[in-house]
Amino acid sequence: MAKRIRQGTAIMVAGLLATAATACAGQQTSTPGFAGRHLPAERGAHGAGAGAEGGARTFTLLASGGILPDTSAIDRAALDGGGAGYDFRPMLEGAAPAVSEADLAICHLDTVIGQQGGPYTGPPSYRTPPELAAALRDTGYDSCSTASDHTLDDGAQGVRRTLDALDRAGVAHSGSARSAGEASRPGLLKAGKGANAAKVAHLAYTYGTGGPMPAGQRWAADVIDRDRIVADARAARKAGADVVVVSLHWGSEWQDAPDAAQTGLGRELTASRTGERPDIDLILGTHTHVPQAYEKVNGTWVVYGLGDQVAGAAGQDERARASTMGRFTFEAPARPGERWAVGKAEFIPLWFDAQAGRVVRPDANTAAGGEAAAGRTREIRDRIHRAVLSRGAGQDGLTAGR
Repeated sequence: MAKRIRQGTAIMVAGLLATAATACAGQQTSTPGFAGRHLPAERGAHGAGAGAEGGARTFTLLASGGILPDTSAIDRAALDGGGAGYDFRPMLEGAAPAVSEADLAICHLDTVIGQQGGPYTGPPSYRTPPELAAALRDTGYDSCSTASDHTLDDGAQGVRRTLDALDRAGVAHSGSARSAGEASRPGLLKAGKGANAAKVAHLAYTYGTGGPMPAGQRWAADVIDRDRIVADARAARKAGADVVVVSLHWGSEWQDAPDAAQTGLGRELTASRTGERPDIDLILGTHTHVPQAYEKVNGTWVVYGLGDQVAGAAGQDERARASTMGRFTFEAPARPGERWAVGKAEFIPLWFDAQAGRVVRPDANTAAGGEAAAGRTREIRDRIHRAVLSRGAGQDGLTAGR
């Protein structure tokens, strides 16, 4: 019987927000030997942080980069499925321990879920096997942002299939919607249990959608607009959110440094306040394909680019196979209505081994293959560290997590 349980569960509240997504209860699962999180049969599962009795109210939030499987990754999942479909769990297993330990874990699903039976495709228009959704659940993810430049690769039907698959797997989602009603209903994620639980709003937006908005369905995908994001964050706060997290699909591809649009919008969003309290508590960036800096801006952590957790084939620019997971420990305020502050900020380097089709931790101490492999691993790790710390995050307390 699995000892780990899903620690962050979705809860729904009355409608005030125009962007959050529908969340579904977890389903029972049993995967012998898999290091990810196993879901309870009922809602209301709790994490060890915010729900801990007698201790400080805290919770850990972990976020990872884009899930962007091309045809080579899809073929690897078919091989791992052994003729019985597509199994993405072995691919993600290297990330599972850190993901499953978090009270709340967020991923970025960059692609569209395809029809059962295929065809499944890589770029330029992605269609991913539906089995990926269950693999995200089993790895331990509680919610995924679905706003990207591929959200409308297959139009409204692609949005519907993607969100249906996540719903069946019990993974919450934000950034796209199947109806105006769904787009107008806020979803809050729960980290903890009972009165001690923290309510976390997860909002998501993209610079582009990969296709035109379906006629009469401008709500199908959430597009970046500074005023809209601030309004949604304030509405989420009024709906009861203790912490507001915003995922942004933004920036210039293949650039190690954030561009002016990213840094400018980051400053504007983190400067937005209602009274003495910031409207947004954390910004998580994707799209650039390479890890970019973490930076504390106006007292709020901004991750400009997490990179791609699942990337492409070995022939592509290998920088696309480096990414990070951001782990943030939030601490409850001394007085109600004040800000939940990040007491600890960490980054965890990841590497997608395209040849093996596996997410791995680039730790030189565990590298197989002798000194040459260890040296290569150190090179990968050090390059990630340089990018992440390039804007002075180390001076603000960011550390490499274990």
